[in-house]
Amino acid sequence: MHFSLAFSPCPNDTFIFDALVNKKIDTLGHSFSVHLEDVETLNQWALEKKMDFTKISYGVLHKVQSTYQLLNSGSALGKGVGPLLIAKKNIESFENDMRVAIPGLNTTAHLLFSLAYPQAKNKIFSVFHEIEDAVLSGDVDAGVIIHENRFTYQDKGLKLLNDLGAHWENTQKVPIPLGGIIAKKSIDPILIDQVDQLIKKSIEYAFSNYPTIAPYVKEHSQEMSEDVMRQHIDLYVNNYSLDLGIEGRRAIEVLMKASNK
Repeated sequence: MHFSLAFSPCPNDTFIFDALVNKKIDTLGHSFSVHLEDVETLNQWALEKKMDFTKISYGVLHKVQSTYQLLNSGSALGKGVGPLLIAKKNIESFENDMRVAIPGLNTTAHLLFSLAYPQAKNKIFSVFHEIEDAVLSGDVDAGVIIHENRFTYQDKGLKLLNDLGAHWENTQKVPIPLGGIIAKKSIDPILIDQVDQLIKKSIEYAFSNYPTIAPYVKEHSQEMSEDVMRQHIDLYVNNYSLDLGIEGRRAIEVLMKASNK
């Protein structure tokens, strides 16, 4: 069977899917047309029912459940992996009218920020890799950063105001569900399960060759260093990526309840 498949160009996703889309493993006759986009675009595509299989932010999962089901493999979920609120200088206390750049309306980052700062009223939605520059230029007072920016913001002199993931973990007592892989419910359940297992095998293949960085990961890494690529992979790809398990699914349930409030 041939399916459409979408995920981000970030190292954690390309690391996960490299062996599958480049047929380094037996794909059981399945093939994929692959689309790489930033996570907020992927969220919007899911709302539009565009892809057969796609990465999404867990912050949008409750909006697409009628059309899609969550897979067991491929997630970014864990402890100490959450978005960070940063600014150009240390700020003693958060003001509700501060201009805050956020990487997309439907992202988990937006949800976690909103839970930490429910009264914030001046949100500016931006592509994630533009947020640091927006803070540095003074276009915004603060920004919520995700992905590789959490490893580089200090090099640019930016200051950490709040670890939004730590706030989630401290208040909810569960790991942080960032993003997962979903499949259209209209697809034969047997085929969905096969693809789910293939994603797991793809991750296992990637881990078996790690810490070597595959050319596919480098190709889409937006010129970041191999050291930053490995930090990215080490942080976002873990045992929950192989198998959500009871604890992972519990964390997602807690987030879903928070999303619906």
